[in-house]
Amino acid sequence: MTLDDQKQHRAGLFYVGVSALLWSLSGLFMLSIKADLLTIVCLRGVVSGTSILLIFFYVEKERALPILLAMRGPTLAAAALAAASMISGLSAIHYASAAEAMVIYATAPFMTAGIAFLFIREKASWTTLVASFIACCGVMFMVTDNSGDGGSLLGKSLAIFMSLTVAGLATVMRHYRNIQMLPAMAAASFLCSLSTVWFVDLASVTGADLGLITLFGVVQNACGLALYVVGSRRISAASASLLTALEVPLTPLWTWVFMNDEPSYATLVGGSIVMVALFGHIVVEVRSSRGQPALAPVS
Repeated sequence: MTLDDQKQHRAGLFYVGVSALLWSLSGLFMLSIKADLLTIVCLRGVVSGTSILLIFFYVEKERALPILLAMRGPTLAAAALAAASMISGLSAIHYASAAEAMVIYATAPFMTAGIAFLFIREKASWTTLVASFIACCGVMFMVTDNSGDGGSLLGKSLAIFMSLTVAGLATVMRHYRNIQMLPAMAAASFLCSLSTVWFVDLASVTGADLGLITLFGVVQNACGLALYVVGSRRISAASASLLTALEVPLTPLWTWVFMNDEPSYATLVGGSIVMVALFGHIVVEVRSSRGQPALAPVS
């Protein structure tokens, strides 16, 4: 590896690491904004979609419009799945807790293995199967908790749905590798707004809420995505997965430290089991997949 390659690699690690840090702020934003859920989803979609499009036009310049006009079924499918994951993910944090939502979300790579096998006949490795079983045990321990300390069953169900849609998105991105990430995610953000605009209550939005929603859309989503797209081109898929997986423990950590959103006992135990499965699986992949280019994130 030349000196220039080393610089590019370090830059890629930094960009993807910062993107994971920004994505992990979702719980803080959701707990800090006092407006109702669907209003947050709608306004964040408008801000985020516009920001991503501006970044896309800045990066691609004269190629941007032809790329948008060339969008077809796979890109639209990716946008629809991403929109569903955004809505269900924010709703999961609202109705359950950041910790519970992220623990269940951590199983998305394993759900991806199952969906990829069913639809594109991509066989999972034995390490993925073992890690999937361990992660499922952790989630089952958490979801079946009846102590009353955890979030609602609706919130947990929404987190499962989010993970399934993220897995579907990852499968589409694997099968159609020429999908442009930025316009697909911009379309997803606008779909979020379009599907919730009928339920918006602007009277519930204070000036502070509007500022936080703007930061939510620009910093947490648009900038996080842009940094990931730029950084993931410089490092391997396994390295990108390892760094973006930091979103899972960081999201509930911030809400615990800054918002006193303390996880339940079942969430801590189940989450620890899932974390062992997730990071153990990624470390194995890092060792066996060095040098492969990164794909789209599953987050």
